[in-house]
Amino acid sequence: MDTKYIFVTGGVVSSLGKGIISASIGKLLQARGYKVTIQKFDPYINIDPGTLNPYEHGECYVTVDGMETDLDLGHYERFTGIHTTRNNSITTGRIYKTVIDRERHGDYLGKTIQVVPHITDEIKRRMLRRPTPQPFPAREGSGYPGGGVTSEELSTPLPHRKGQGGESYDFVITEVGGTIGDIESAPFMEAIRQLRWQLGRDAVCVHLTYVPYLKAADELKTKPTQHSVKELQGMGIQPDILVLRTERHLDDHVRMKVASFCNVDLECVVQSEDMASIYEVPVSMQKQGLDAAIMRKIGIPVGETPAMKSWHDFLDKQRNATREVHIALVGKYDLQDAYKSIRESLNLAGIYNDVKTKLHFVNSEEITRENIAEKLDGMAGIVICPGFGHRGIEGKIIAAEYTRTHDIPAFGICLGMQMMVIEFARNVLGYTDANSAEFMPSPQSLPDMKGSNYHCVIDIMEEQKSITQMGGTMRLGAYECELKEGSKVAQAYTAAANSCVPSVASDQRSSASLFTHHSPLTISERHRHRYEFNNKYLQAYEKAGMKCVGINPAANLVEIVEIPEHRWYIGTQFHPEYSSTVLHPHPLFMSFIKACTNGKS
Repeated sequence: MDTKYIFVTGGVVSSLGKGIISASIGKLLQARGYKVTIQKFDPYINIDPGTLNPYEHGECYVTVDGMETDLDLGHYERFTGIHTTRNNSITTGRIYKTVIDRERHGDYLGKTIQVVPHITDEIKRRMLRRPTPQPFPAREGSGYPGGGVTSEELSTPLPHRKGQGGESYDFVITEVGGTIGDIESAPFMEAIRQLRWQLGRDAVCVHLTYVPYLKAADELKTKPTQHSVKELQGMGIQPDILVLRTERHLDDHVRMKVASFCNVDLECVVQSEDMASIYEVPVSMQKQGLDAAIMRKIGIPVGETPAMKSWHDFLDKQRNATREVHIALVGKYDLQDAYKSIRESLNLAGIYNDVKTKLHFVNSEEITRENIAEKLDGMAGIVICPGFGHRGIEGKIIAAEYTRTHDIPAFGICLGMQMMVIEFARNVLGYTDANSAEFMPSPQSLPDMKGSNYHCVIDIMEEQKSITQMGGTMRLGAYECELKEGSKVAQAYTAAANSCVPSVASDQRSSASLFTHHSPLTISERHRHRYEFNNKYLQAYEKAGMKCVGINPAANLVEIVEIPEHRWYIGTQFHPEYSSTVLHPHPLFMSFIKACTNGKS
């Protein structure tokens, strides 16, 4: 089958859930047996969304190959089980940088570089997931020497079109960030317009809009949708399918009104109502025939509706869970999206442990020794959250001490693990000045620091010490970790490998576990950090009872610590939340929730 392309755009207001809809479309097509990939195009000038402030952007998601991305990629992975890479996250900054680099290289032979065609050609190349020309050679007959996608290339039989890494797909879903009418998204819209014309029936546009409800008038307003579609049409794009985000059910009269004003078939007007869970959305979209409408528009026989048994089994477990377990998230970002993947990983693990997880944010900046008992009262377990910077650090250390001394299950992730290590050094090893190099005075300000009494139990990686331009230079992406046999961590991964928890493969042709493991004792997990456990103190920690049970074999870096005598006290330098999916919850979150509910790991 020729590769098909689905473009997902949004109008009037942002935060409508384009990521959820895109992920749901991907899931539904996978259930029909198609190989799918999803990508996000963001209008940021930033080279990657990961450099944005969490207060304005929420979570930074990290791909297996170390790209810092928009949090929507987390939805893609949790819903579909696919691995995402840097090719699944594109920003305006990356587009312009590529074109400027090529211009500086001389690939355009001194021609004037313009938004059209050069920027739009580069956008189209990435939307089609074509490989980057290396080393950007000038090509005769291309129209623009060294340029992007040409008419000749577009006429190439689609089965031969390969992705950036040489892979091929049945469907490529492209979500465009921002809203229709934004000046920042104009080049992306122009690229879509061109591709719609060039690809014909092989491309479909799904437009997500908002239908607000005015309580005073008891009326649903379709004007925002009409306006949004008019803006899109003014750019030369006619949407094929409309997904209407709404808080109230839309009857056939409202849908017919939208269809008539927007030149869209009635069967192609789908509503996305508020759901009790985001994981209900694919089922709702399937019932309304969203996947079937896409296939008809493209000219593919619809066939029977897939049963999606594993997904429905998961939803049944979610609905039937009655017990509650209360978990505290100790962090400094009082925003749901800042810890989105952690929240979802805990929720997924709760569902598979037949409990509802009730998450409570505890601001680490407000924690003191005097109020810690009150702050954590009623909590069955705590997660010490990741982050950067010195704000809230002492509160996290106090929380780590309290859970360790009161045998409360505790899970430290990245910086959270480092706070566990510092707390243990101060209160068990007796290094009262123990700290991380991230928060200590620099050697430049303290020339005699080497001979001082500072115990730098968390230190910067040696290869990082000379870096002055910090952006995008952290330890990023997936790295191997060897687990210590008999540890709680090894038991958790082994149990997951042998469990009956459904695999994503039961609902799709091609997928894999996102926490990959070559054996139960060798795993691969994703990282986003700059500082590491200082191996100088390894022996002291081991002797005092905090065991290093996960080691990166290539660099001998400590990846996991645990206290075996504790009910569940584990810290990971990596981010396991990036690898938890709907049909394959992460082993450590599963084990943690089990310890919180049963009192046993």
